Amino acid sequence: MAGLNKVTVDDINVKGKRVLVRCDFNVPLKEGKITNDNRIVAALPTIKKLIADGGKVILCSHLGKPKNGPEDKFSLAPVAARLSELLGKEVVFAKDDEVVGENAKKAVASMNDGDVVLLENTRFRKEETKNEEAFSKDLAEITDVFVMDAFGSAHRAHCSTAGITDFIKDTAVGYLMQKEIKYLGNAVEVPERPFVAILGGAKVADKLNVISNLIEKCDTLIIGGGMAYTFMKAKGYEVGQSLVDNEKIEYCKEMLKKAEEKGKQLLLPVDTVVAASFPDPIDGPIEVVSCPVDQIPAEKMGLDIGPKTQELFAEAVKSAKTVVWNGPMGVFENPELAKGTIAVAKALAETDATTIIGGGDSAAAVIQLGFADKMSHISTGGGASLEYLEGKTLPGVAVIADK
Repeated sequence: MAGLNKVTVDDINVKGKRVLVRCDFNVPLKEGKITNDNRIVAALPTIKKLIADGGKVILCSHLGKPKNGPEDKFSLAPVAARLSELLGKEVVFAKDDEVVGENAKKAVASMNDGDVVLLENTRFRKEETKNEEAFSKDLAEITDVFVMDAFGSAHRAHCSTAGITDFIKDTAVGYLMQKEIKYLGNAVEVPERPFVAILGGAKVADKLNVISNLIEKCDTLIIGGGMAYTFMKAKGYEVGQSLVDNEKIEYCKEMLKKAEEKGKQLLLPVDTVVAASFPDPIDGPIEVVSCPVDQIPAEKMGLDIGPKTQELFAEAVKSAKTVVWNGPMGVFENPELAKGTIAVAKALAETDATTIIGGGDSAAAVIQLGFADKMSHISTGGGASLEYLEGKTLPGVAVIADK
């Protein structure tokens, strides 16, 4: 899967054609207002390219998880308004509970070259998440060329990410997709070495296959965050009230052994920041103290990596040529417990290596802490980037034509 051998928007002629672009406009909304438009901004280069090439640009996306069909709070109307502002031209919103009902068909039929229409939330159709043929056919009916540019949804085989390609032969990936596959694909398949992978986050279970695959691929694997305590337990340490997945202790033992057998360095925290309980509210004041990992008090829980571990992890990153990071080192939403995550972000910001941030919490942390412009690539897809790091083929990538 190294690099990208897919047809891209640079390879296709869209003049006068109806181009359906699957975007990721799953943006956070508060009282009908968009609170973070990163995903919309990320889609602009592809949209502008298709407008400039004279395509009739039809955009589609899901937003949230509407359970009972169409609901106003999940409508893409605010996205159309924001897109119009960002593009400096009207984006016609085809409000239509059927998504591709009469209103949408009318909007598409009256398009001129270079016009932009946004369809309603694809999940207003029950068939979408089941990848059922009826909705795929409806989408194909208003489409000449399909462009996939929603990396955040590429790990799902839905009508608008994969099913439609059964009925449309001209397909391509957009610029965002191209960039994601280039960075993540190259990092995992043909990394410049030394290759260091950093995994954090709460649960070992979420990252089982990633851990195993990365031990095969990387030179050093660093494990922090809540999942580190299950590894410590596997090494025989007592971890007090810290988060432990008892069912995965054996698995962690296997991974420690696998790393040793393959001659890979697997780094775990040497000290930890502990408190009496989880902060409530999450960003509220909390009393903390740091201690070595083999001296965690029975009544305390570990909530971040300690100062010695911060140095150890930062040192490991210094000589790297490629670094992939997925998951925070502690409860970064709390200022007292964000220090480990800040230290890792800082180490990545200061290295000359290619630095790739897997989406989700680590992306949020890097952006929130002000290090975004120092990273080579911040992925827009949490689940999708994890599956990519597992070495899986993503359905939304597989269905696009190869060059």
